[in-house]
Amino acid sequence: MKILLKQVIIADPRSPHNGTVKDILIADGIITKIAGEIDGAEEVLHCGGTSFASPGWVDVFANFNDPGFEYKETLETGAAAAAAGGYTNVLVLPNTNPVVHNKTQVEYIVQKSKGLAVNIHPLGAVTKACEGKELAEMYDMYSSGACAFSDGNYPVQSAGLMVKALQYVKAFNGVVIQVPVDKTIGQFGLMHEGIMSTKLGLPGVPALAEELMVARDIKLARYADSKLHFTGVTTPKSFEYIRRAKEAGLQVTCSVTPHHLFFCDEDLLEYDCNLKVNPPLRSKEDMMALREAVLNGTVDCIATHHMPHEWDSKICEFEYAKNGMTGLETSYAALNTVLPNLSAEQVSTLFSLNARKIFNLPAAEIKEGETADITLFNNDGDTQLTNETTKSRSVNSAFMNKMLKGKVIGIFTKANKFINP
Repeated sequence: MKILLKQVIIADPRSPHNGTVKDILIADGIITKIAGEIDGAEEVLHCGGTSFASPGWVDVFANFNDPGFEYKETLETGAAAAAAGGYTNVLVLPNTNPVVHNKTQVEYIVQKSKGLAVNIHPLGAVTKACEGKELAEMYDMYSSGACAFSDGNYPVQSAGLMVKALQYVKAFNGVVIQVPVDKTIGQFGLMHEGIMSTKLGLPGVPALAEELMVARDIKLARYADSKLHFTGVTTPKSFEYIRRAKEAGLQVTCSVTPHHLFFCDEDLLEYDCNLKVNPPLRSKEDMMALREAVLNGTVDCIATHHMPHEWDSKICEFEYAKNGMTGLETSYAALNTVLPNLSAEQVSTLFSLNARKIFNLPAAEIKEGETADITLFNNDGDTQLTNETTKSRSVNSAFMNKMLKGKVIGIFTKANKFINP
């Protein structure tokens, strides 16, 4: 079957057609022709020269809760939410039941997701059962399809185990993903420690809890000469450490979430449980520093930290609410709303190119002869997520019913069809 994407702006810095308005003809999943005017396709999508075509987007940190917590999300509903948000590839957390800490669990996700439109890549646990006590079978998991390793919502606290993990993954050029939180500091905290936590009467988590972990793990990555990715970075000092590590030639990268770019601790005045996340929303000054880190290139990727929860886990007292919100379907629109001056090439780099390079995923280029793995988006459209329109099984999003600027038009997937949200 031939599909024609008509009059799209190509946003791929590696493509010879970058920045130009072209027709893209796709036949049997392969980009067969890119030209100013093409005819003769069974299916035609008219974009009018205002929509961008980017290499398919990658989310590097999402929880699909399957197996064990399918009442929150499944691989099927998670993939549908990812497609609606413009993602063609998603790295899913090992925090399931059972935990993805051996090759059997990796193979379960690989096999079950084969028929889905979105490529789902399992993250293997660093430690057995994500308990932080003993290294998991990382090489076996890598051989079965795990693309990187993380304890997900339970970051590795032991420096000794962390350095061993970094040394271990060197054998196959692997990457360890860490949420930088030292749980011994502010372990009972519910939000960022600052003026707002005092005003609201809630125990706080100081920025120090993150910055100590970033500094520690950078030293461990230097010692091991291995690859380390921080996700959910929230403070200027953390970015300073990461920037210096990059300048020193270390294999250290980082990602931030759309909700940390959009919200700050001042938004918690009404105790919205959907804004209870980990790491917590920081101060307004920190939020603005995060935006600047995206603009100046310190941030490598955007990570949604998609964490679905059922009604009972969020509609309760703030103290008892679970951390996290859904994020796949609003990621681009939230980013475009707060950073409207980001170029299409920067969006392509943040959402696709850097993640593919960091996690050794197949390259996706918009040029003739390449496999079609494409996300179409428009920075002038509008996105409004509602309980009725969401594809996720859960509705715990602080973006629900907000009008956001920017819209995902759809994705072209491995199923050789265009999926429009």
